[in-house]
Amino acid sequence: MLKCQRCGEEAVYKRIYSGEALCRRHFLKSIDDRVRLAIKRYKMFSPDDRIGLALSGGKDSLTLLYILSKIERAFPEAKLIAITVDEGIKGYRRAALRIASEACEKLKIPHHIYGFKKLFGLTLDELVRIAFEIGLKPRPCIYCGILRRKALNIASEELKLSKIATAHNLDDVVQTYMLNLAHGDIYRFITSGPVTESKFTGVPTRVKPMVLIPEREVSLYAALMGFKFQPTQCPYTGSSLRSDVRVLINRLESKHPSIMFTLLKSFEEIANNLKQSVESPKVRKCSVCGSPATGDLCKACELLAKFKV
Repeated sequence: MLKCQRCGEEAVYKRIYSGEALCRRHFLKSIDDRVRLAIKRYKMFSPDDRIGLALSGGKDSLTLLYILSKIERAFPEAKLIAITVDEGIKGYRRAALRIASEACEKLKIPHHIYGFKKLFGLTLDELVRIAFEIGLKPRPCIYCGILRRKALNIASEELKLSKIATAHNLDDVVQTYMLNLAHGDIYRFITSGPVTESKFTGVPTRVKPMVLIPEREVSLYAALMGFKFQPTQCPYTGSSLRSDVRVLINRLESKHPSIMFTLLKSFEEIANNLKQSVESPKVRKCSVCGSPATGDLCKACELLAKFKV
């Protein structure tokens, strides 16, 4: 029987990259500690922050909700608020909304829902259908990313949030760095890390407190805690460059444990060096909604204009 190296109890997990075997109690504590370490290392929060947590109802965001709710108790001047974006995906989002609401009720965390239909006049399903009808190749993940960011910015302004916390784990962050590198998008590469500082009024700084936790460990945490979460993948998840990058990184990790941590450190160093020489794009106000934009329209208004919304 494999024993926990901290207490001698039966181990439930062995970290291949460190060789450490842990029992249930010490594994859960190690994940909590990793979140605290990331918050401290990257100076993510201030004691009086109003933090909006992007809560999808999946295992990652529910894990982050639970851990941050525990941390928040030690900071009475801070406020944690959960935000769920309803994209309007038939047969998928309703279950996640119920799960998110129940989790927030149990933890006594305020919960706000922002829907694409109410904010933009169309659901994601409707955008995909219209794209087909007007002869465009539907790109649901791109539409969703643009409008979700916009929805979170709207929520931040209405709820007076100073930070947005997202449940991106180590795998997610490394994939995003590699994806932006593959696209040759240097500015997005620079802003792919654990903290994306905002330079614009009404747009909060975004933080990723689970950046030091591999995806498989988030999954185990959620399973050991017995979290109810959305079990099915988004129906729009399919073949994409991100999928290929994920497969590549997982293959490397299986042969070279700890390579994701090495990649994260390397990408952070490269991004920090690039910040000194890469000029940020000039930003103006969107002529339609007043949000930050690099052109006449912000990305969301540009997308909606294409669909004549």
